[in-house]
Amino acid sequence: MAGDWVNTPFEALTGSELYYLLQLRQDIFVLEQACFYRDLDNFDAQSWHMRYVEDNQPLAYQRCLPPGLAYAESSLGRIAVPAAARGAGLGRELVQRGIEFNRAQWPDAGIAIGAQAYLRDFYASLGFVAKGHPYLEDGIFHVHMRLSRG
Repeated sequence: MAGDWVNTPFEALTGSELYYLLQLRQDIFVLEQACFYRDLDNFDAQSWHMRYVEDNQPLAYQRCLPPGLAYAESSLGRIAVPAAARGAGLGRELVQRGIEFNRAQWPDAGIAIGAQAYLRDFYASLGFVAKGHPYLEDGIFHVHMRLSRG
């Protein structure tokens, strides 16, 4: 692939970059998954925004959140790869990069995610361990998963 991996804090995003990232999130989490929910949850401004970009279009995206924002641990969220880019390993590389970033940025914290339940095995293959039972969030089953420090 001939794109670039970029990770920036919210305040460093340009208006165009933010527009494309929010568009990607809406395309996947609202339209594709037919889920009516409030995407803008007040966490974006305090997060890092990691993405893989080709021709100004994000083909993989996630937020890297500091400890104490969504969970006691640091976390990864809004993990998204558009349908046309799936199957090339971008999702796995994205999450691996997010793990590396969070561990470097917040070394004393583990990493927590609220994973869509159907992706439990995918996240488990990256070291995440499910905690508790699946729960319904915005009409989609999720499961809390954690990755220990180091």
